[in-house]
Amino acid sequence: MADILVIGSLNADLVVRAPRFPKAGETISGEDLQILPGGKGANQAVAAARQGVKTAMVGRVGNDSFGPFLLNSLKSDAVDITNVLVHDSATGTAIIVVDVNGQNSIVLSAGANSRVTPTDIAALKIEAKILLLQLEIPVETVIHAAKWGKEKGMTVVLNPAPARALPDELISNADFILPNETELNSLTGVPVRDLASAEQAARKLLKRGAQHVIVTLGENGALAVTREQVIQSNSYKVSVVDTTAAGDAFIGGFASALLRGLELKEAVKYSNACGALAATKFGAQPSLPNKEETEEFMSLRGGA
Repeated sequence: MADILVIGSLNADLVVRAPRFPKAGETISGEDLQILPGGKGANQAVAAARQGVKTAMVGRVGNDSFGPFLLNSLKSDAVDITNVLVHDSATGTAIIVVDVNGQNSIVLSAGANSRVTPTDIAALKIEAKILLLQLEIPVETVIHAAKWGKEKGMTVVLNPAPARALPDELISNADFILPNETELNSLTGVPVRDLASAEQAARKLLKRGAQHVIVTLGENGALAVTREQVIQSNSYKVSVVDTTAAGDAFIGGFASALLRGLELKEAVKYSNACGALAATKFGAQPSLPNKEETEEFMSLRGGA
């Protein structure tokens, strides 16, 4: 049995640092290309595993050289890859440009991630306490997985990324929904510009059946909204190197905090620390902090 089960994407990240993002039709020079393990699903699996919890991954890689690279990376962090299948296609890839401010621009090629099906989920013989889902695999598979997880008694945590509109049957089957501002806007049609608009948009999701909505707001921290309470948690101020996977670090940290029984306010605060630490390092999975790093960071910083 796993503590956390992640059903989602595995990508090879092709990353280049550049002074800025190129304009349409423009060619600019960047630094050397780096190939790093990524994918929202795999990132969140590693983020959770580094917080000291038993984590398993479900997904697909291709039969190219990137597949073994990604699987070996997960194994090195003790993520169970028994249910990651190899498909006769290309492995998912992400082309990422990181500017001097640490902001990123990403183009995805789904590859084998698009071949993760409801049949894959139905065949699973694994149990877990928490199920983590994202949207880099087909949405019909995510819907099936959320229902399957609820039937199995799992706590379902949905990261609705990349941003898109979603049906109520998925919203209502998620115990926790964790969007950023852009994703929350896509889900609700409400432009999210500040805490007030974030709360307004989150309440629209509650009306559609969501139980808990936790909005990540970058330098403005995070906002947790339920029917009973609203909790605002400040961000930790750090020198940003690369924001890639900071959201995944937040989610992995949040899932681990739920497992440890932290109250919602403390769980969000812990997650903010995980996301802040990830932003101080380059790359996706290489930036994800472990439990010891996170606890030391929080002890040194005190309140956010």
